[in-house]
Amino acid sequence: MFRPTICLWDMSSFLEPHVAISARIRSVRPLHEQRNNVSNANENHVYWNAKSQADAPILVMALEGLFDIAGAATDAVDHLASSAISQVKIAAIDPEVFFDFTQQRPIVSLDDTGARILRWPENDAYELALDGDVPSLVTISGIEPHLRWRTFAQAVGEIAQKSGARLVVTLGAMAGQAPHTRALGVVGSASDPVLAERLGLGRPTYQGPTGLVGALHVHLHELGLAVISLRVSVPHYVTQAPNPEATRSLLARLELVTGIETGHASFTADAAAWRSKVDAAVASDDEMRSYVERLETLIDNSQDLLPSGDELAAQLQAWLRDNTDEG
Repeated sequence: MFRPTICLWDMSSFLEPHVAISARIRSVRPLHEQRNNVSNANENHVYWNAKSQADAPILVMALEGLFDIAGAATDAVDHLASSAISQVKIAAIDPEVFFDFTQQRPIVSLDDTGARILRWPENDAYELALDGDVPSLVTISGIEPHLRWRTFAQAVGEIAQKSGARLVVTLGAMAGQAPHTRALGVVGSASDPVLAERLGLGRPTYQGPTGLVGALHVHLHELGLAVISLRVSVPHYVTQAPNPEATRSLLARLELVTGIETGHASFTADAAAWRSKVDAAVASDDEMRSYVERLETLIDNSQDLLPSGDELAAQLQAWLRDNTDEG
């Protein structure tokens, strides 16, 4: 099937700031440069906040890279952090051994006094205080490393274990045959067979060459942690960032599966504006319009019904209770 592509040059002007493209080069000094209450990096290259006492049953993470088309996954995690009652950085992974800095260059800038500041790519862990009676949540957001994937997976595993997580949810976004006119589908899988059955998720079935996320999932499973993977399918013909509809879809599915209130509805207006802009681009091209119509037919004939959010959240909480004392 012919797969045309359209280009939307500047989509930031009509989008709210909270879905703007987010660089993983932070606007604050790295944790290991904030010397108060911070430990030295350990053998897994993790810097810990000495005051951290995180105890969160769920860790949610996304990394900018191959499986973050349009920045949808990292935007979702960043939204969780920005909408939390409070957020505290509990750890940071030292970038020195994980990045080829000729490919992912540090950024130099000037502060208010004119002094030069050098900022390096980061992978940071935050503990988020959420609304209501929901336990705190830990997030990791950053950039997929170029090097030493096994060591990086060990660093993530250490953060998950020390923060009390029993479940790790990875968010991703892939280019696929998804029409922009429909809600973007999210594929989910779980490493734990009991959890997969309770939540109506599949088990991982892929065999072949893999990336950092695949290596990470295997390592976390070997540590005894359950892993859920949620991946949204982004229309391959419009992969520019940001994509508020893809981010909204990921957050909605995360809320459905975990019961965590993600605030996905705040993306509704931006998602509608994004869809309208793509509509206009598609309408001007007969070949593209015909192609999208074929995708619509394909998707409409393959929709699956999901259990209710309350049912899924109850099943997850039951699984967490059953596994509280294990390991």
